[in-house]
Amino acid sequence: MTDPGEVRASDAEREAVVEQLRIASVEGRLTLAELTDRTEAAYTAATHAELALLTQDLPAGGAPAPASPAPTGRKRRWFVGIMGDSKRRGTWRIDQELGAVAVMGDVVLDLREAEVRTNSVDIMAVSVMGDVKIIVPDGVNVDLDGVAIMGDKKVDVLEGAQGANVPVVRVQAYAVMGDVKVVGDSRAKPIKRKLSAWREHWRMLHGEDWRELGRQLRHETRELNRQVRDMNRDLGRGY
Repeated sequence: MTDPGEVRASDAEREAVVEQLRIASVEGRLTLAELTDRTEAAYTAATHAELALLTQDLPAGGAPAPASPAPTGRKRRWFVGIMGDSKRRGTWRIDQELGAVAVMGDVVLDLREAEVRTNSVDIMAVSVMGDVKIIVPDGVNVDLDGVAIMGDKKVDVLEGAQGANVPVVRVQAYAVMGDVKVVGDSRAKPIKRKLSAWREHWRMLHGEDWRELGRQLRHETRELNRQVRDMNRDLGRGY
């Protein structure tokens, strides 16, 4: 008889676990890095046992979180560096839109250990002869928009697989002779992630770094999609 925990997981069951993780994050039970880690692991889980590891320290079930936060009238929270530095790292709470202004100075927002109480993180970043640096966990989706005049705005993040319900960070950037950068774990000083039973069990099951496994799967998926696009283009040309 097959062990119930070894039954193969379906796409619907993976999505259900991802939704449970999202609700836990909005309730303040997971940091952004933890949410991203577990979401990535959920999409690469093969069995019921692997999915169960991801939620074993979370309440079962729970009411769905609202699709978008209800208006509260709270103003945007600003971080300002004028001819100086403003940095926010470590554990902190995000329950409203953020703003970062660097005028001949530097602003650093490290979101990895933040408790994100909203369904996405929205940031307005303004840089005038200064630098705004936003650090996120690799695996989130980053939507960077805005204008750069004699400056630069860029994203250097290993993003999640296309179509996956991963955390979203939206940045509206305005850079004038300055820089607005969004960087991931691989381009920043590592943080010490909390040890948890699910991560240790996961490593025992797979015998390797599961994050690297996830990156390999995303790379192979992108390469396969590229080959399919090239094949379709060649067929369209009559080759």
